[in-house]
Amino acid sequence: MKIENITAYPLSFAIPKEFQVTLGIGSTIKRDCVLVKVETSDGIVGWGEAHAGRAPGAVAQLANTTLRSLVKGMEATDVVGVWDRIYKMQLASHGMGAATAIAMSGIDMALWDIRGKATGWPVYKLLGGSSKRLTAYAGGISLGYQPPEDLADEAQGFAEAGYKAMKLRIGDTPANDIARVEAVRKRLGDDVDILTDANAAYSLSDVRRVMPVLDAMNVGWLEEPFPPHDHRLYQEARSFGRTPLAAGENHYTRFELHRALEDGVITVFQPDVSKTGGITEGHRIAAMISAWKLSFNPHTSLTGLNVAACLHLLASVDNAGYFEADLSHYNPFRDELCNWQAVVGADGTIAPPEGPGLGVEIDEAMLAKFPVIDGPGYV
Repeated sequence: MKIENITAYPLSFAIPKEFQVTLGIGSTIKRDCVLVKVETSDGIVGWGEAHAGRAPGAVAQLANTTLRSLVKGMEATDVVGVWDRIYKMQLASHGMGAATAIAMSGIDMALWDIRGKATGWPVYKLLGGSSKRLTAYAGGISLGYQPPEDLADEAQGFAEAGYKAMKLRIGDTPANDIARVEAVRKRLGDDVDILTDANAAYSLSDVRRVMPVLDAMNVGWLEEPFPPHDHRLYQEARSFGRTPLAAGENHYTRFELHRALEDGVITVFQPDVSKTGGITEGHRIAAMISAWKLSFNPHTSLTGLNVAACLHLLASVDNAGYFEADLSHYNPFRDELCNWQAVVGADGTIAPPEGPGLGVEIDEAMLAKFPVIDGPGYV
């Protein structure tokens, strides 16, 4: 069963003003993704999702040209061989860096979808896992910069829906961030795990001011206070308090994550399987950090493909942490493109889909509805 063709589709949707959320990297005005379709000589078709990397057209073009040329004709079941060929010929040798990791993630995910469809098994079984309920937190583009009481109202709604954990967007000003975290903790009490994400918007002095309050509010983690390459800032911030530091969403492959792991400063790891190298690399990363007895908490992207891939991975590892549920108020990629949606139960848990492969199919008729929109997604 050979790889016969690869087609990447860059897609976008504009966000209506009433649904725009402000967070550490700006206010959302549009969202993008890249869907990757892999066709085989046996007629089996697999789908994967590559992160847009703020440049969906560029990511799709890379997949449709260089990466397709590198792997066309290879065995579709040889996910490790395909990964290694792209790594050797493109990623390891001045070959577009993060863009290659992102584009190859969509290809790898589609190949796992093909393997599952060929065997009739869901991906979690191919990975050695079993169906299990996984604890979710309320995430996605939600719980942003709002007046504290409005934010507490939104958080209370998620808690009433069954979520035992949720992630607040910080990185505004220390004073505003403190007010929001305190308002949510006061409203929800101590039974909900409050997580925070600064989207790399903090300075070292900001963390110094905020960390004592995060400690006092028993916050579960402080995610990405700084860009991923600022190792010294992470090391210094670690001494400011007890709240664990989280990162990984913007680390590409295990080769970038191993430095953070060896530093011993970041203790919550959150690779995105649509960015870091796909399911193959996500499974390697989970195994790598399990040697340090650390949990695997993958960051989710936009469509049911990425969400399903995260659930399959979590169900197959021995160090599963949280699943990030997308509670964005407006996401037609989630609601219209796929035949499956992640439904978190009233107890705040969810299981992976049971269909062959990822258990998700794409409505190709819908692709034309979301032509790519050039330009930044945040202002």
